[in-house]
Amino acid sequence: MIWKSAGLHLVERNADGWLKVTPDLLRAYYTRPEIHPIDDSCAAEHRLFERLMEDPFAAVDESELSAIRDPDAAENYRFILAFRDHLARHGTIEGAYAALFSAGAITIPPVFIDQMVHLIMAGMLAGDGDPFHARAAELFFREQRVMTDNGQLMLADAEVIEMRRETGGFGGLGSLLMEAGTPMRDVALDILTEDNAASYWARADLFDFALDFRFTQRGPDALAYVLGRWIGHFHGIAVRVQAMQSIHDERWTWHVGLDSEATRILNALYAGETLSETDQARIAGLFRMEFLDAADATDAMHGKPVYLGLAMRGDNSLIMKPQNLLSNLPVKPRQ
Repeated sequence: MIWKSAGLHLVERNADGWLKVTPDLLRAYYTRPEIHPIDDSCAAEHRLFERLMEDPFAAVDESELSAIRDPDAAENYRFILAFRDHLARHGTIEGAYAALFSAGAITIPPVFIDQMVHLIMAGMLAGDGDPFHARAAELFFREQRVMTDNGQLMLADAEVIEMRRETGGFGGLGSLLMEAGTPMRDVALDILTEDNAASYWARADLFDFALDFRFTQRGPDALAYVLGRWIGHFHGIAVRVQAMQSIHDERWTWHVGLDSEATRILNALYAGETLSETDQARIAGLFRMEFLDAADATDAMHGKPVYLGLAMRGDNSLIMKPQNLLSNLPVKPRQ
């Protein structure tokens, strides 16, 4: 198990290897601080909590929610029960996740979506054993901060950086941060290397390793591997994804941005536009995806690759949208 916080120990797999929604998973949501009653919660809130812990799938009437004295607590229950009902309708975490992006406006809070991806990724990489793959997978469900200076390209967890702004000392990023003008008390993180990679597993739930994402380092190749696994997991096809430095292809037919900035930049490149220096600097990674079985691609894509891109925003944040790989790939529909 990579990340205990993902909750993989609370679910089971179906015959296809997807993760089934279980009572134990729902109980974990009911015991979150936003939901779990406190000593001065009203009797109606305590009754509802106890009933849901006994039967996590129990139907809840609006009158039960209206009877809760604290309106914020009642609203929290509405959110969690709507999420529960969505999970229950689809039966698996993967099915529920994919359905979010094929049925109009999304009403599930973003934090729940990230938690679903976290859990899916934990199941997908169970037994993988490569710390670089696991660290690259964090991009799928955790916002990153990109640090670039003097040819460096480092990805660090945005929440961890924010939490450590008040701590002193430096880790492996010390000199880089100083050269970039980062205040001395901002961050202390280690860069994941071959020498310290084995220690990733003990610290996995801390998300406190930075990833060297230069083309010559392990980061881009690790993400390429995870992208291929993600595509195969959801589409049931075999693909090869490789990191690349630039796109030179007169037969360029299809691309997918892995975030909003990458989508905009790839669209511009495809249209033959010359990128500004600012946009060029925002590109964090480019990838080439090939179908290993041509029959899995739409007819127009036989023998052609799909290009994928990852880019940072103007504030140096990187927020990946893995859902773009669910509906935007030229995959032939299953019969």
